[in-house]
Amino acid sequence: MAAGALHLQALRLAWSGFWCSRRPQPCCSHLERSWRRLVLRRPAVLMDGVQYCLERCLEEGVTQRLHRTGFSPQPLVAHRIPLGLLLLSRQQLTEAQLEAALAAQREAGRGRIGEWLQTLGYVTELQVLAALARQWSCPMLRPAAAMAAAPCIPQVPIALLEAFQMLPLKYVSATSTLYLAFGDRPDYTVLYAIERMLECRTEPCLALPGFVRTGLEPLAARRGENEIGFARLPNDEECARIITSYCARIDASEIRLAACGPHLWIRLLRGSRSPLDLVLRSSQAPEGSLMHGACAS
Repeated sequence: MAAGALHLQALRLAWSGFWCSRRPQPCCSHLERSWRRLVLRRPAVLMDGVQYCLERCLEEGVTQRLHRTGFSPQPLVAHRIPLGLLLLSRQQLTEAQLEAALAAQREAGRGRIGEWLQTLGYVTELQVLAALARQWSCPMLRPAAAMAAAPCIPQVPIALLEAFQMLPLKYVSATSTLYLAFGDRPDYTVLYAIERMLECRTEPCLALPGFVRTGLEPLAARRGENEIGFARLPNDEECARIITSYCARIDASEIRLAACGPHLWIRLLRGSRSPLDLVLRSSQAPEGSLMHGACAS
C-alpha cells in the first residue's frame, strides 16, 4: 500500500512539473485569458518576460521599469598603480619629469596626467596607451593590427559609440562574441548593457583615440532611421509615454532596456525588421552632446 501511495505521489509531481514547463509567459491582467485576448485583439508587448497590453498596461509597466533602472553615472574606479608611477616603473619616465608634469597639472587645474606627459614631450601616445592597457588588464590594439569594421556586426546605437568612444571591430557568430576598441578606458557598464541587449559576449581592447575617432566617422555618417536620441527628458513618466508611443507606431513586439551610465538605451524589436533604438540622456548628463568623460588619469 505504501509503495502504491509513493508511486501515485511521484506521478502527481511529474504531471505538475510537466504543466509548469508548459505554462505560458506571465502577462498583465488584461491578457490573462486566451479567449479575451482573441476577442479583444489587444496587441501584446513583451518586456522582461512579461506581456503587457499596449492600450492599458504598457505605459505603467515601462514607468515602473524606469523607476527600477534609473540613470547611474558611474564613479571612476581607482587604479592599483597610478599611470605616472606605472610609466616610471617601466623606465619610460624619470622622477623629475613626473614631478614637472604633476606641477603643470596642478597649476593649470585641469587635464589628465597622461595628457600633460605627452604635451611636455616626456612620453609618446603609444606609451600612454600601453600603460593604460596594463592598468585595466586589457589587450592593446596596435596600429599595424587595425582592422575595418565588418558589415555583419550587430546594431549598436551610434550615440553610445560616440559617447563612450568605442568602436566595434569584429563579431564572431560562432561564439556570439563582439570585439570592441575603446579610445580610452573600457567602460564595463556599457559592455554589460551590450551583452544584455544583444544577447552576446563582449571583449574589449584599447586603441589609439585617433583610430577610434576615424573609425566612428563613417558610422556616424550612416546614422539612419533605426536610431533616435532624446536629451534631458523631465521624468520617467514622460519617457514611458514616448516609448509606448513608438511601440504603437512601429508595432513593436518586445522592449529591452539597459542603463549606460547617464544614458538609457531602449531597444524596440519589431519582427523581421531592424530594431529601433531610443537613446535617452539623463538631466544629470553634460549639456550639448552625449560624450562620456574619458579618464586616462
